Amino acid sequence: MIKTAIYGASGYTGQELLRILSCHPAAEIVALTSRTLTGQTIGSVYPHLCGLPLTFTDLSPEAVAELADVIFLALPHNAAMKAAPVFLEAGKRVIDLSADFRLRDERIYNLWYGKHEAPALLSQAAYGIPELYRRQIEKARLVANPGCYPTSVILGLAPLLKGGWIDHSTIIADSKSGVSGAGREAQVGSLFCEVAEGFRAYKVGEHRHTPEIEQELSRLAGSDIRITFTPHLLPVNRGILSTIYASLKRGVTTGELISHYQEFYRGEEFIRIYQKGAFPNISSVRGTNFCDLALSVDERVRRVTIISAIDNLVKGAAGQAVQNMNIISGIPEETALKSLPVFP
Repeated sequence: MIKTAIYGASGYTGQELLRILSCHPAAEIVALTSRTLTGQTIGSVYPHLCGLPLTFTDLSPEAVAELADVIFLALPHNAAMKAAPVFLEAGKRVIDLSADFRLRDERIYNLWYGKHEAPALLSQAAYGIPELYRRQIEKARLVANPGCYPTSVILGLAPLLKGGWIDHSTIIADSKSGVSGAGREAQVGSLFCEVAEGFRAYKVGEHRHTPEIEQELSRLAGSDIRITFTPHLLPVNRGILSTIYASLKRGVTTGELISHYQEFYRGEEFIRIYQKGAFPNISSVRGTNFCDLALSVDERVRRVTIISAIDNLVKGAAGQAVQNMNIISGIPEETALKSLPVFP
């Protein structure tokens, strides 16, 4: 059995990790930490998990390292970098769900998140999108689990960037997220009366996921890329729908691009490519590790539109983290992740 711990387990991502791991045939949950919920049972905080005989504890990283083989860091940005070195020095594998190890350039991290306190680890972290970096993840001791918005945008654009199909300077990503993406802490902008029956953009031109998206798109293209990225808040619990636009370098049809995507993602368990004229809905990926992709070419102006849908808490966070754990542990990648969507 893989002894797992969730360090910082009180938020939405932590509970989603717990939900998935509790059904994992090869994983044993040995520690759940939370300073604010110490001593409380899982069921008292998350009633839907009341059947699990687990209690929140306030253990030090050193104590958790003695119990677990794989540690999921579900901590805020700037906190994971303080705990990760302890686990790594103890010879453990770490999957970090914060942004602390996603950016390889310390200067860029400092600009967007504040001073990095463990910069030597930045070059050691594998960026955890399995469909693109499976080989690096297999060997990694530290996996930087991608952000939710970046996952939707990067998977949507990867086949076009690797093949040199688009003009990089024309990329626009327009993304919409459910409210759970803001976390569980009370915030005015996430209150029911602030969100219900509304739909708005936020952090226009300054969202922290922008440098992460640009870093990985540049890596795929082999040249520096800058994009326009605009996030929006949907009045729903979970899900991300990204609509991505770019100008094509040559004339192609929708059918040709669909065939290209099918070939690029051949054999990928969690990528579903839609047929021409069909487009994803966030309700179709709810509670799953799928990324649903659709394409449409406007031949009149030679532009492509890519639609990408994921569950921000699963493929955008906890599900992808478990997928990465499976890879570094040498077990089938889809283990505990084959749930179909709940509908309606």
